Amino acid sequence: MTREKGTTMAAEEQNPEEQNPESLNAGGDPSTEQLAPPVNENFKWYIIHAYSGFERKVRESLESRIQAFGLQNRIGRIMIPTEPVTELRNGKKYTIERVFLPGYVLVEMDLDNDLWHVIKNTPRVTGFLGTGDNPVALSEQEVSSILFRSDVSKDKPSMKVKFDKGEQVRINEGPFANFTGTVDDVNEDRQTLKVMVSIFGRSTPVEIEFSKVDKVVDE
Repeated sequence: MTREKGTTMAAEEQNPEEQNPESLNAGGDPSTEQLAPPVNENFKWYIIHAYSGFERKVRESLESRIQAFGLQNRIGRIMIPTEPVTELRNGKKYTIERVFLPGYVLVEMDLDNDLWHVIKNTPRVTGFLGTGDNPVALSEQEVSSILFRSDVSKDKPSMKVKFDKGEQVRINEGPFANFTGTVDDVNEDRQTLKVMVSIFGRSTPVEIEFSKVDKVVDE
């Protein structure tokens, strides 16, 4: 299988604690990345729902099942939406690849009923994005907007805005700009929020910096 450069395939394979300091953006500048064309014209992108926190395990299981069932010509790239996050530990900067859409795995494939069952019966997979048993294919533009976020910035000064759990906010930057959601968790140390937004009709947690949201003020 081919793997797209610069998204989840280098630092993301390791645990954050195992990465080297200053291994910054090893895959290149995400703002210059583009989604390569599929190797099979019948391939389309689909979103698989997985247990949150087990996205990498699901990808590994899918890769094993592809080999076992001889599906190399039916499934292409398997991607996990991640973003680089810089942390300061013991005076050294570390950049880790953090999943920013928990429970989502993007798979490029030529889907039919048999392949649907193979995917659906993969451990820790709960289903497909779509209605009932009808998975919805994503456009190339939708996939690119998810995988290649150009809004990454580092070492921002702390924001002085106070956020509270349960209040409404609107995202003002990135691929989820103009999405409105509810604050589910506030991390003052990291200056981030976990905001529950509706993505593709499903309530999904998105971790985002204070500076990239605005409070929703009642008129």
